[in-house]
Order: sequence, then C-alpha cells, then structure tokens
Amino acid sequence: MPDLLPPGKIEWLKYWQVDYRITEVKKIDYYIIRKFLGTFFFALALIIVVSVVFDFSEKVDDFIEKDAPLNAVLFDYYLNFIPYFSNLYTHLFVFIAVIYFTSKMATHSEVIAILSCGVSYRRLMRPYFVSAAFIAIFTFAMGNYVIPYANVNRLKFEERYFNKHYRNTERNIHKQLSPNTFVYIQTYTTRTDWGSKFSLEKIEDGQLVSKMMADYIRWDTAKKKWRAHNYWIREVDGLNETMTYGVDIDTALNMYPEEFKRTHNIVESMPTPELKQFIRQEKSRGQESTQYYIELYRRSAAPFAVFIMTIIGMTLSTRKMRGGMGMHIGFGIALTFSYILFMQISKEFSISGSLKPIVGVWIPNIIFSLIAFFLYRIAPK
Repeated sequence: MPDLLPPGKIEWLKYWQVDYRITEVKKIDYYIIRKFLGTFFFALALIIVVSVVFDFSEKVDDFIEKDAPLNAVLFDYYLNFIPYFSNLYTHLFVFIAVIYFTSKMATHSEVIAILSCGVSYRRLMRPYFVSAAFIAIFTFAMGNYVIPYANVNRLKFEERYFNKHYRNTERNIHKQLSPNTFVYIQTYTTRTDWGSKFSLEKIEDGQLVSKMMADYIRWDTAKKKWRAHNYWIREVDGLNETMTYGVDIDTALNMYPEEFKRTHNIVESMPTPELKQFIRQEKSRGQESTQYYIELYRRSAAPFAVFIMTIIGMTLSTRKMRGGMGMHIGFGIALTFSYILFMQISKEFSISGSLKPIVGVWIPNIIFSLIAFFLYRIAPK
C-alpha cells in the first residue's frame, strides 16, 4: 500500500515519535527525582522535629538546673545538633523515603505502567541513583568538612551544661613523645594540671642515654612549659654516668595539658584533613585509638550506605504485596533496625580489638550490599 504522505513528512513523524518517547522517559526521571528528594526532606524534617522534642523533654531539667540561656540552647546546641543528627542517619532517612514513595507508586500501579511502556528495570533505577548521588555527595561534604566545625560549639555546650567535664582517672600513664622519648606519670589531675611520679627516658639504639625523675610536674601557664620539682637526671655515655639534682627545672616537652583532657568524641570536631593529621601525630607517639579510626572510616562509609539503602528500598517496594504500603514500611523498619544492630555490634568488636576499625565500620555495608544485589537480581522477575 503506497504511503499517503511524502517521504519527508514520514521521516519527520518517525523522528517526532522517537523524540516523544525520550521526552516521556525524561519526564518520568524528573517525576521520580522530585518524589525522591521531596519525600526525603519531608521525612528528614519530620523526624528531626520529633527528635528535638524528645531530646528537649529529656534535657530540660539540665537546662533549668544549669541556668542555660535560651540563646545558647537554640543556637549553640540545637542549631548544631540538628545537622549532626541528620547527617549521622542520612542513609536510614533515605531508606524510609524510598520505601514510602515507591510503595505508593506501586500501589497506584505507576511502576507497572512505566515498565509496560518498555522501560527496563535497570533504566528505572537511574533517577533513583541520581537522587542518591546528590544526597551522598551532600552528606560526604557535610560530614567531612562542615559538621565538625559545628560540633565544636555543641560539645562545648554539652561539657558546660550536661556535667560532661572530663576528669582523668588513669593511673600509670605511659606516653611516647617521639620515636626515642618516653614519659611516665603515675597519676594526673586535670583540674590543676599536676602529675605525680614523673619519669622521662631517652633511648637510642636500644640503649638508655638519659633518664629524668621528679616527684611531680606542673604546667606553668605563664611560660607555657612543664616545670619539674625535686628532680634528678641521670646521663649515660657508654661507661660514664653523671647525676644531676635540683629543686625546680623547666622542661621543653612535646606534651600539653589538653592531651590529658581529651575525650574520644573530640575527633568529631575535626575536619577530615585535620583528623588524619591528628591520627598520624598520635600514631608517631604510640597513642593511636580505635575510636579515631572508626570516626574517620565512618565518614566515607555513611555516604556509600545511601546507595545500598536506595537499591534495597526500591527493590522491596516496587512489587505489589498483600497488605499494601504497610507491609513495605514494616519490612523497611525491620531492615533499618537490623542495619543499626549490625553497625553497633561491629563497632563494639572494633573497639575491643577483635576487628580492624575499617572492617568493623564497613561490615554492615558489605553484608547489606550482598542483600541489595540479591534483591536486585530477583526484583525484575
């Protein structure tokens, strides 16, 4: 049967049809991205409001007892608490958002309609990944470079108004100040910056070359130096030894009172470059802590978890289930709690030394990545 339209018109119509299909797919992308981000920020705002209300009701007695000014409560604490809390659990908020709006689409048969138009399941995931990438990049930037600065005021507020003043209760403290210099302090008092039974040793090639003993040392705030009292110094040069005694002497030690007052959460107030430098410094002194590494690795593991939770949430909720949206949300909450459980258990194993920090931090992501891959394989069926 001959064509009723000229060839040029036929080609134009064919081109228009292809372009129309592409336009429709782009509209679907924009629709899903808008739904994803809109639901995510709405869920985030809702959970933050609930969290702030519960947190305030729990700590209002402390605010009143300590006479915390309203301005400090609002701007020093809650203004910095909100981004810290939201960034800490962003991947879980993403999961809840994906479960909610995707299951709603499935209930209204929107997912079936999209797939029936020739859109593959893999292609359907593209707008989900675009949205997840936006949230992951934002989370990474906030967690590594912005929120640590905000945590400074929050931690200061907690220390002042929540009775979180740190008191050093350690005994027999050993510190390595350099590869060849070692310090021992029997007890240290943070209130007066005073340490008893002080010892300073310098070792070269496995041999003791100098040792200083003192009844106590104290930080001189004027000179910014440690001052040793009732000391003696033993110098060893081969077979020759010399002894020096004195009442008071200033020492130039690479050690500061703040080091005895640090808590593990002090690393939360350090941007990632500063945190890495701090870890290198502590490692050179032989004082590295597992908590420091956990905080460092968590800052990269959390954004990656956004992609994992997006895949799991999508694959679980694109299929209609008996029970509707309630079943999807129920599975989502159960999976959320299981992820938090895995995260806490692996963290404790890392702190106890049973697991390396990087393994402990990434184990939940590894396990749930396998779950995500399995769900993705069976979802199109």
